[in-house]
Amino acid sequence: MAQRRAGFAAWYDTVANFKVESLFTRHRGPGAPRTIFVNQNLPNDYFDPKGRPKKEHIFPTNQVISSKYTIITFLPRNLLEQFRRIANIFFAFIAILQFFPEFSTISPGLVIIPLLIVLGITAIKDGYEDVKRHQSDRHVNHSQVRVLAGGEWVNPNISGKKSRTFVKGIVPRRRPKRKDVNKSGGGDVEAAATPHHDPDIEYDRADSMAEGEHHLFGHDEENTRPHWHKTLWEDVRVGDFVKIMDDEPIPADVLICATSEEENVAFVETKNLDGETNLKSRNASPALTDLRTAADCASKINAFSIECDRPDSNMYKLTGAVTRNGEKSPVDLQTVLLRGTVLRNTGWAIGIILFTGVDSKIVLNSGGTPSKRSRVERQINPQVLVNLAILAIMAVVCGIADSKIEQTQYAEGAPWLYGDNVSYDNPKINGLITWAFALITFQNIVPISLYISIEFVKTCQALFIYFDYDIYYAKKDQPTQARSYNLSDDLGQIEYIFSDKTGTLTQNSMVFRECSIAGKVYHGDPEEDEENMKKVEGTSKEVVRETSNDSSYVSTSTDGARSPSNDQRAVPSATNAAAVKLSSGVLKHFHDEQLSQDLARAVEAEPGSENAAQARSLNGFFSVLALCHTVLTAVDPTTRAIEYKAQSPDEAALVQAAADVGFIFRGREKEILLLQTPFSRDIERYELLNILEFTSARKRMSIIVRKLDEEDGRLFLLTKGADSVIFERLKAGGEELKRTTEAHLEDFANSGLRTLTLAYKVIPEDEYESWAERYHEATTALDDREDKVEAVCDEIERELRLLGATAIEDRLQDGVPETIADLKIAGIKIWVATGDKLETAIAIGRSTNLIAEESNIIIIRGGDQGHSVYQQMIQAVEDFFPDSGILDEHGVVTDAHKSPSADPTSPYPLRRLSTGLRDVVGNDNGQRSGGFVLVIDGSALGSALPDDHHKSLLLRLATQCEGVICCRVSPLQKALVVRMVKDGLGVMTLAIGDGANDVSMIQAADVGVGISGEEGLQAVNSSDYAIAQFRFLKKLLLVHGHWSYARNGIMIVNFFYKNIVCIGVLWWFQIYCGWSSSYAFDYTYLLFWNSFWTIAPVLGIGLFDRIVDADVLMAFPELYRYGRERTWFSMKSFVIHMLDGVVQSVPLYFIITYAYFTTTPRADGYSIELYEYSTTMVFATVIAVSLCNGLNTNVWTGWVFFAVFIGIIILWIFTVVYNAISPGWFATNVYGNNYFLFRSAYFWLCPPLTIAIALLPRYLYRAWQLGYAPGDLEMLRYIRKTRPDLDLSTLRSEKINYRPSTSSRRRTSSRMSRPHSRASQTSSADSLSLDIRRIQDPRCASRTDMSTGIRSVHRGFDFSTEEGGVAMRRMQTNLSERRQSSRILAPLPNIQQGSPKRKASLRIFSSLRRKKSPTLRKDD
Repeated sequence: MAQRRAGFAAWYDTVANFKVESLFTRHRGPGAPRTIFVNQNLPNDYFDPKGRPKKEHIFPTNQVISSKYTIITFLPRNLLEQFRRIANIFFAFIAILQFFPEFSTISPGLVIIPLLIVLGITAIKDGYEDVKRHQSDRHVNHSQVRVLAGGEWVNPNISGKKSRTFVKGIVPRRRPKRKDVNKSGGGDVEAAATPHHDPDIEYDRADSMAEGEHHLFGHDEENTRPHWHKTLWEDVRVGDFVKIMDDEPIPADVLICATSEEENVAFVETKNLDGETNLKSRNASPALTDLRTAADCASKINAFSIECDRPDSNMYKLTGAVTRNGEKSPVDLQTVLLRGTVLRNTGWAIGIILFTGVDSKIVLNSGGTPSKRSRVERQINPQVLVNLAILAIMAVVCGIADSKIEQTQYAEGAPWLYGDNVSYDNPKINGLITWAFALITFQNIVPISLYISIEFVKTCQALFIYFDYDIYYAKKDQPTQARSYNLSDDLGQIEYIFSDKTGTLTQNSMVFRECSIAGKVYHGDPEEDEENMKKVEGTSKEVVRETSNDSSYVSTSTDGARSPSNDQRAVPSATNAAAVKLSSGVLKHFHDEQLSQDLARAVEAEPGSENAAQARSLNGFFSVLALCHTVLTAVDPTTRAIEYKAQSPDEAALVQAAADVGFIFRGREKEILLLQTPFSRDIERYELLNILEFTSARKRMSIIVRKLDEEDGRLFLLTKGADSVIFERLKAGGEELKRTTEAHLEDFANSGLRTLTLAYKVIPEDEYESWAERYHEATTALDDREDKVEAVCDEIERELRLLGATAIEDRLQDGVPETIADLKIAGIKIWVATGDKLETAIAIGRSTNLIAEESNIIIIRGGDQGHSVYQQMIQAVEDFFPDSGILDEHGVVTDAHKSPSADPTSPYPLRRLSTGLRDVVGNDNGQRSGGFVLVIDGSALGSALPDDHHKSLLLRLATQCEGVICCRVSPLQKALVVRMVKDGLGVMTLAIGDGANDVSMIQAADVGVGISGEEGLQAVNSSDYAIAQFRFLKKLLLVHGHWSYARNGIMIVNFFYKNIVCIGVLWWFQIYCGWSSSYAFDYTYLLFWNSFWTIAPVLGIGLFDRIVDADVLMAFPELYRYGRERTWFSMKSFVIHMLDGVVQSVPLYFIITYAYFTTTPRADGYSIELYEYSTTMVFATVIAVSLCNGLNTNVWTGWVFFAVFIGIIILWIFTVVYNAISPGWFATNVYGNNYFLFRSAYFWLCPPLTIAIALLPRYLYRAWQLGYAPGDLEMLRYIRKTRPDLDLSTLRSEKINYRPSTSSRRRTSSRMSRPHSRASQTSSADSLSLDIRRIQDPRCASRTDMSTGIRSVHRGFDFSTEEGGVAMRRMQTNLSERRQSSRILAPLPNIQQGSPKRKASLRIFSSLRRKKSPTLRKDD
């Protein structure tokens, strides 16, 4: 029996989870490997004997469609989606049944009209939503890109035809034709026929193409020359050459041929793919770097082919080869620009299309548009099945009873059964007919108007969201939009939120907030309040936006763009530019009055004076900021100011801050760094000798430079990195400075700021020479090169001197910390899925309140090093959740009471990392009240998700944590994580993002929310709701979501209730009509039951009911638990309302029936007619149902009063008019009923009595609940009613404590909030406050890396830069070549002689403005 139930449940689940889109979506198998031919014909084996191209050699178009329907598929797909509703199938069956004469009630055509109206209105709504998607798709597909055309250019590669949609209609398709690249005049017909002065045509200027310039020609004869023609994205084909300009998005996956930069490097912004804001460097394919003009690309001499592997969703892998002149050159991801990225800081790039449309990696990582249904709608189906089962039982009972009665009465000679002995009229056949007719009589048990009412209510709820000014973004004139109208109630049941980081939680912008120099904190001037900052932000971004598209920026670096053309010679170089403008991604300049005064005193300081030490510290600190980076400089030809071009906004903010205080980085001349400082009138020159790259493992970056100065030729090591790695490499001594800086770092981290620690070292010449030899050997080693380089770097990065620390704010979206804190209080678990690296993800987690100060961070990494992912998860459960029972479920035998970290024999012991500071971790990590946050990277997810056993373990481990951060994840992994939680736990999920990399996650979640950010509209186009700011999510869920769910849930159960009361009255009447399925009252009353009499009260609930007011829901996020716990709509509430309806139908029928039949109400003594007393029953039932619906409404407003009583009024008017219609108009059964009905005392006395008796149980329960067992909602409603002016947020038992967020607070207030940590002078108070704070909070934000077993302390460190990128490799190559060539040259004699003398100098980098000799000290 159990197996049978299990089989039925499995069958039902299969039917319920059936996806209609699977029938209409083309399931393309894995694409075949491809070869792209350029300037040569396709091989003959690419065609069949008839000359038609083979299917595997036809590439998809670049058209990308996110819509669901086309003109052809709209009708069948939409009907299938609607008939997933069991009720619609039932209504169709009943309508078809009434087309047979035996079961006809009224005209069969009229019977089916309600169903057609329901289907039609829903189809119109769905069609409107999809038209909006088509319009969004059209906006993307009709973007333009420059494509090679003209001359003899022909693209021989064959692409398929574009899809036809709502927008273009049905157009006949033509088969692709074979193209001959050798055919004369084979150029683009469109390009050849284009008239002159066509703005879509651009020619290369032969003498300036190397500089990346272009202009227009108007000569007719030149239209046939090779040129660049602006073409729609959807018309781009595989094998096309494209030219992409600076700041333009990439239309498809493009192989780079050449760029405007030195060594053909291109910089791209990949935040649409991986969420990272730092720029990535890509380089051109070495075999194609000579294709720099349209003429070169179109020349038949330049023929080649490109072999590519099959299309792959792996965002980090691409394999191919270019074959040219018989030689092969490799193609990998480093030479490809992916669709979804944006070209930055590069004048132009020419490339060839490899993958288009559905074959591009970003589209492969996004799924098709799903057909989402709300949970409430899915829950209605089982309830409809229950009602259908009740209906079936009622029909069977009527059929059997009628058959038995006829058999008995026929034998007794009943005259009304005369002749019932023929084949088509006998008791058995009549029983079957009665059964079928009973289905029609009691069909209202499943109301057809329910679904149309739900659609109407949800549409109005979408409008309520649209017109809510609180979630309207005035800056962009953007309201919150519901793109899918049928998911409003799901917003009130969310249990898990999956959020992107970049652009969703952050603004992709940095602010240099504070710094600690030699133990003194500089906070920045507080007079710039939020309004002033917004003005600065708006102005600066406008300037950047206007000028960044100009490819004539003057580069002051050999690593930057090429030299300008002759007409740009008036633009100054960076060495003499007068100003420094805000860099892209930096919101404001840094200014501190105290710092300015200190610098002014430092400049005038004499050696040996009390200000000399501070002068050295200031000079050294900002010199490190201005020199230790990979930033490029450019001059804006409009403003004639320097603008820094950085690979990440972090570096831009650091260099910008140094420039703001006077340390201006003036660019590079090969390996010579140019720096202007307040301490020198001339530009200082530094020779860059080595770059010790930043990696996530090293957590630091260092450079070795030589000061090119006649007086000072010393060697310096400049380092910046995490405090944990810098502090352990510091020189002994200076404990006071270390402790003070450590205290400042904790304050910065507690404010949610990113921290960076700076240090330096003077390197003796002889020590450097020996180290340089070892470094050269390590970099040229064939075995274990990385380990050897790391060991050698570690040698030189010792005995450092601490300079200070910086604090940068990754500007959050407004209200993000508060919103996340409230959502967590509401019981919603928040997971962050980002493509950023681990440190960045943790830093954002802290600043957004996702990681609390007391949180224990568990890190699980993938990769070949360390323990396996499965072992790490087992170890984490063993160490932190030994009593959870997870290991028992997975068959892992362990001692739950034994901590593996404390057992030296444990195979994976955890160890604590000594940072050179006070040990602040302790052995009780994981046993504190802060809870746990799991951080897992994409590599680990790649190992865990494919295996069901590992995925189950990961899910159980993650559910033990209060938050999860997934870093370094691909778009497809984001969707897999969402599905893992949604399917594994059966919970309601919401995904929110703003970029194309979030589309798959948005589509996989139950509710997808897109943010209209700076990353385009891809996320919005695929979302169910579009908002402008993350903070709007709070009201969208806590108010609109909660209201919608409560309204819809209460409305639906009241819908079932009001119909079961009517069906109950009809059912009791069957006892007295021989179970013949006859109607108790006139059929018109039954026909209009759901249309006029009782529809308004339930619509009033769905539209105007409020469980509590909006401000109460916002002030008390805990109330959201009513939605998470599915309070407002469940099988329990359904059963209660159904039973209540049945109970109420008893007095409504029997009291009125026996009152009328006991003594006739007529004055003439005649007995009554059926409709005389049944009409009284109709009045009593309608009034009782309407009042009960009103009783179930929480807030009575004018609209609710109107909704409750309008049906009753309409019933009165209808009855009076209907009973007065004479047979001369049309025949009715109730003509003249007014004469008997309204004169009867029973009509006026029975309804009040029966209504009071029927509603008494419900009323007594509500009264008892309010008086003796009130819940939170009842108490809050009572308080609001009795004290409307009271601010209910003051009633909270405890305040919501938000972590201070620099993005939402003024600097002055933040200083006052922590006076002990904001001391401006180094004093003993700093140490005292640090000790007190540590006593109060001895362990703060500890983290455990399960891969290595290391436990450490996190103080907000984060630094974003490209690891191992092309730009860094190029700089390293130049340095390596220079070292190699200089190994045979003798060093400069003055530097050799000067270095030993300068070794003991107190000065850092430059002399303070004076001529006398510096004072020597032994300890330097």
